Amino acid sequence: MASSQLNLDKETESCLDSCLTAAQACEWCADECAGSEDMARCLRLCRDVADLASLCARMCTRDSEFNSQLAEACADACEACAEECEQHDHDHCQACAEILPRCAESCRAMA
Repeated sequence: MASSQLNLDKETESCLDSCLTAAQACEWCADECAGSEDMARCLRLCRDVADLASLCARMCTRDSEFNSQLAEACADACEACAEECEQHDHDHCQACAEILPRCAESCRAMA
């Protein structure tokens, strides 16, 4: 079911969509970073974002009363992860660095 079919306001719908995209990008990045000692911080941050963004998307879908607080935490994690990923030349890191600021922005707008 597309988020537009859930009867959500525009900010919540944008947050949900960007969180799902961020979670996918971070899962890919974390998987690619696995096993590389110099990528440990990137791996941990990507896993944090993937978990937070997935949870945030689920909370948006059910219009939880905790959306705002979780969206703020997700935005903070996205910003930290984007900063880390920007430092690496890998395609997966650059994808995260491009996607995560948009997720942070949409989460803050919804919160």
